[in-house]
Amino acid sequence: MGFRFPPLFFRMKYIFVTGGVVSSLGKGLAAASIGTLLEHRGLRVTIQKFDPYLNVDPGTMSPFQHGEVYVLDDGAETDLDLGHYERFTSATLSRLNNLTSGQVYENVIRRERRGDYLGKTVQVIPHVTNEIKDRIHQVAASGNADVLITEIGGTVGDIEGLPFLEAIRQFRHDVGPENVLFIHVTLIPYIKAAGELKTKPTQQSVAKLREIGIAPDILVCRAEHEVEPEVRDKIAMFCNIERRAVIEFRDVDHSIYECPLTLRNQKVDDLICEKLGIEAPPPDLTPWRSFVHHVIHPGNRCRVAVVGKYIELQDAYKSIYESLVHAGANHDTGVKIVRIDAEDLEKDGAATHLANVDGILIPGGFGDRGIEGKVLAAQFAREKGIPYFGICLGMQIACIEFARHVADLGKANSTEFDPATPHPVISLLEEQQGLETKGATMRLGTWTTHLVPDTLARRLYGSDTVKERHRHRYEFNLAYREQFEQGGMRLSGFSPDGTLTEIVEIRDHPYFIAVQFHPEFLSKPNAPHPLFSGFVRAALDRAVIRRGS
Repeated sequence: MGFRFPPLFFRMKYIFVTGGVVSSLGKGLAAASIGTLLEHRGLRVTIQKFDPYLNVDPGTMSPFQHGEVYVLDDGAETDLDLGHYERFTSATLSRLNNLTSGQVYENVIRRERRGDYLGKTVQVIPHVTNEIKDRIHQVAASGNADVLITEIGGTVGDIEGLPFLEAIRQFRHDVGPENVLFIHVTLIPYIKAAGELKTKPTQQSVAKLREIGIAPDILVCRAEHEVEPEVRDKIAMFCNIERRAVIEFRDVDHSIYECPLTLRNQKVDDLICEKLGIEAPPPDLTPWRSFVHHVIHPGNRCRVAVVGKYIELQDAYKSIYESLVHAGANHDTGVKIVRIDAEDLEKDGAATHLANVDGILIPGGFGDRGIEGKVLAAQFAREKGIPYFGICLGMQIACIEFARHVADLGKANSTEFDPATPHPVISLLEEQQGLETKGATMRLGTWTTHLVPDTLARRLYGSDTVKERHRHRYEFNLAYREQFEQGGMRLSGFSPDGTLTEIVEIRDHPYFIAVQFHPEFLSKPNAPHPLFSGFVRAALDRAVIRRGS
């Protein structure tokens, strides 16, 4: 696959991605897209994210504040951008790949209390910046990559981000400028009244970065309109950068997976390799282009309802939406996602919102808001033969609904929602009782599941054993296993010791499967997760029948 660096620390190449003018410019997508291009050139890539907020991790943050919490193999609860990193590359990330200010200061204070600083005054420089640089060194020292891409969260000028910017400024000096590249993502707004793009915000953002001591090597310019040659010339002159290093990054028309192709069209990866002294062949993006083609020009269509409580927030279920895209492309199918607030089902009834969908998916979540609406959705899917896919809370909902309406356990519930329920079909395990710290009762990270022979789960996976990522507290109560299986719900996946139920499914249903884990964290563009693939296939079959084809 081309030239490879030996896995030695001093031969590593480092790319730092910063952002200016406004937040939500797509730094994560830019970093992930660059990773895609370099990986397709035969280089091993890993990516990390530095977040300036003081939370230790996003695990206790509301989705309204931060979007989805993305869980890694080792149980780390991380920023949703790490989902982009893993989907756009083959890298498997760990807790080392996400660092927050909360973690930095927590570590520094712990060291100070232990006396590690030998009585010295503890300061931002060098102690905080050294802690940040140490994290870069730790990822680099793993020897699993030739190139490490680090995205700095926030916007240049934010006070909380200054230690991170100072740390990467020092880092370039530490490892040598020939091994480090700075990429700055900025905005070129279009002023409708003037009828033109304005470069001043970009100029000021770069000037602010240069005050800190960082001169960007490449500018990635977000714009709604074409960045004309004269505009690029102006940016190059005022920002003291090569004209060819001013890269247009316009809003994509159809899919985020067009982003690597957009950057490749401007040969940004050639420029990166040149500036870092990397010898590698041009990328072969044929499989990626094929995937994007199926996303943009699908031959089939189906409608899938996602019934949740954070439905108005696009990023709350980001990995689920992307997994549906992956599975759809695999079946040459465009999946129309119908977002439904569970509370609307409580007010209007299930049929009002779900009568014309081909599949129903209930994602994970915490808290009791909208729970009864989700129960109605699961009941509607079961009774009407609509393909159903429950994830985490979606599995618990399926069990509550089944207990109430099939197993004749009328007041069945989860002890999370009703501690006094006479039929706790979902509950905490004994060893979890009494723990109060958030996260202390969580089952996080990758766990093994053994699949029961002759089940839908076993057929979909094509394997007896799988490993999946978890993020939940409550479990299915095995005391109700016999009643469930007598009613037609089969428990088809268990933990290795048989004490935890991981998968349930309903016999004699077109597609009804629910899992306690989060399969959306393992789906890739050209390797869709088998459970999502099976779900979309079943939804497509229903769509064909509904159309009378």
